[in-house]
Amino acid sequence: MFNVKGYRPSVKTEVIAGVTTFLTMAYVMVVNPLVLSQGGVPFEQAFTATIIATLAGTLIMALFANYPIAVAPGMGLNAYFTYSLAQAHKGMDYHVAFSAVFISAIFFVLLSLTPLRSKLIQAIPYNLKHAIGAGIGLFIAFIGLRLTGLVQANPSTFVALGNLHSPSVILAVIGLVITLIFMVLNVRGALFIGMLVTGLIAFLTGQIHFTKGIVSLPTLPAGIVAYNPVSAVSDIIHYGLYGAVFSFLLVTLFDATGTILGLGKQAGLMEGDVLPRADRALFADSAAALIGSIFGTSPTSAYIESGAGISAGGRSGLTALVIAILFLVAAFFTPIISAISSVDAITGPALIIVGSLMISNIRHVKWDNFDEAFPAFLVILSMPLTSSIATGLALGFIFYPLLKLVRGKWREVHPLIYVFGLLFLVQMAFFQP
Repeated sequence: MFNVKGYRPSVKTEVIAGVTTFLTMAYVMVVNPLVLSQGGVPFEQAFTATIIATLAGTLIMALFANYPIAVAPGMGLNAYFTYSLAQAHKGMDYHVAFSAVFISAIFFVLLSLTPLRSKLIQAIPYNLKHAIGAGIGLFIAFIGLRLTGLVQANPSTFVALGNLHSPSVILAVIGLVITLIFMVLNVRGALFIGMLVTGLIAFLTGQIHFTKGIVSLPTLPAGIVAYNPVSAVSDIIHYGLYGAVFSFLLVTLFDATGTILGLGKQAGLMEGDVLPRADRALFADSAAALIGSIFGTSPTSAYIESGAGISAGGRSGLTALVIAILFLVAAFFTPIISAISSVDAITGPALIIVGSLMISNIRHVKWDNFDEAFPAFLVILSMPLTSSIATGLALGFIFYPLLKLVRGKWREVHPLIYVFGLLFLVQMAFFQP
């Protein structure tokens, strides 16, 4: 069942690869519910929804696409959901915010079933693709710094260094240093292990308490949060969430596609420039996004951390099956995950480090061409400063075609980019919250 052309999977190797990937990306079980809970989503709801979405996407990837790639809620889009959508629209319930996630996921599935998805990916300028990744990285890192108290609000300078004498800030610094040491030593699962060690220190110093036990059945206190396309579209129209739908769709579109192709290349599974069964892999990602939106989590993506399992020898869907099983087992440890996430000093360092990994995209930007560099600069700068991925996308897609027009290079711009730019301009002018 898991045979790959030119490769007979070893059960032992694939299991080790699955465990390796699980440990490397296990932080998502803690960080994703934590971020979503700040947008009003009950922690237990977000935790269980995270597990459900991860299970769905990873199982489809294992059994249908036969790739050693895990799918889970993406970092960055959860922050966008919380800070630029749920918190930004005063008086709007988080259920309404999930209407935007739900509709974008439906579009995502439909696009994945047609050749249009690959055409959209090709239309997005190379520089903007990498600038968006770098901007989201800075945004995530800034959230981590705020949560840990390493930076704080300042009336004169807007932000300033936090109180380094605070016990929680000291714990965050210790956790950051410990996790960085694991990262530098190339320890598998460094982020997750770093959180566990920091959690142990927090327990010994009385900063964390396990009051709800250790094991419990998974729960969905809010039930299903989005399921009716008609009411979801009504919510989007009422609150003017067009930009949110477009932002969710655009980021998940090329983020997942680029990650899947990159991991396929790393695993040596490409046939020339083509990834066999790519349509199935893309469907796994989009289906997980739709299922996740129904139960209450932000859009999913193929996880680049799957590369750790691939490096350990994973080449088939058996690796992904092992990952899915481990996430299923983890679903019964909600009390522990909830206690860990209640201490920002434990989870914050992971966000800072994930942000530092994502900023590496900046090296691909062509900084020597101003008409290419400035839109990328705007994207990278505006996402953390405005706490909005959508604003960064909008500025990039507005100024990129504008500068190309001024330089007389309008033919270099795909017609879809002009459409995107116009849509973002209208959204910023008339539908900005």
